[in-house]
Amino acid sequence: MIKILANDGISQSGISALESKGFKIDTKHVHQDQLAQEINSKNYEVLLVRSATTVRKNLIDACPKLKIIGRGGVGMDNIDVVYAREKGKTVINTPAASSSSVAELVFAHLFGMVRFLFDSNRQMPLSGDADFKALKKSYANGTELAGKTLGIIGFGRIGKEVAKKAIGLGMNVIANDKFVKEEVITLDFFNGDKKSFKIVTKKLKDVLNKSDFVTLHVPKDGNKAVIGAEEIGLMKTGAGILNVSRGGVIDETALMFALDKQKLAYAGLDVYDNEPNPSIHICMHNAISLTPHIGAATKEAQQRIGTELADQISSYFEK
Repeated sequence: MIKILANDGISQSGISALESKGFKIDTKHVHQDQLAQEINSKNYEVLLVRSATTVRKNLIDACPKLKIIGRGGVGMDNIDVVYAREKGKTVINTPAASSSSVAELVFAHLFGMVRFLFDSNRQMPLSGDADFKALKKSYANGTELAGKTLGIIGFGRIGKEVAKKAIGLGMNVIANDKFVKEEVITLDFFNGDKKSFKIVTKKLKDVLNKSDFVTLHVPKDGNKAVIGAEEIGLMKTGAGILNVSRGGVIDETALMFALDKQKLAYAGLDVYDNEPNPSIHICMHNAISLTPHIGAATKEAQQRIGTELADQISSYFEK
């Protein structure tokens, strides 16, 4: 019987799909330091992770019987992918399963930002009963998303899903991508109608110059931030920025400085440097909407991730 360790968990739909094919799956979490010993002693042939577990060269070398390393999600920066494949391991992920959930989180942050919900939800429990009128006045300058320009940096699956939702809200969408020149976005409506829009990507500086809001959907590129002080300087004064991709894509120090100087009005962050211990200064900043890396954390996305992983694992062993 082929044994699978889902070290960061897997949905019930994934468990059921795998068990129906005769696999044995364990969902207990093993500490990183004890992972190699657990894999070898229990003869696991498949290791599934999300973002909590890392799979580096030392673990790959220590587990010669491991055949598949799977990532429940899109980014695989917590896995030494090239090295694993050089060692004959199959590395899989689920790039399409969480796109809609991540895109919806972008707009959860956006709506919260433009109506100051991120701050209102902090202040109302503290002083809403005594300072209601003052709080009402302080949040009186909200803005609408309709008619505004959303700049999308990274126009892959998630970026395109964000574009669909933005177009549906009546926003103007512009995009930047190193590899995509143009893309046709098709909206599917509740009554079966469809409407397509062609988006031609632009240079990064043009997207930054023209956007009221910028959202990032790119992998981390070494140690250099995609958005640092220079890039923020190109943005509109009073713009907003969102990062639900990877920590380190935005220079957090430059971001806080820009917010303090009111170059930027607000930010929305789901990912951070130094996870799972983000900077207390970021966490306490009164112009940042915060979530704890929950982009794919919906029931629907987790069900799709589990099913997609199960399908890929089954296909591998059925060859």
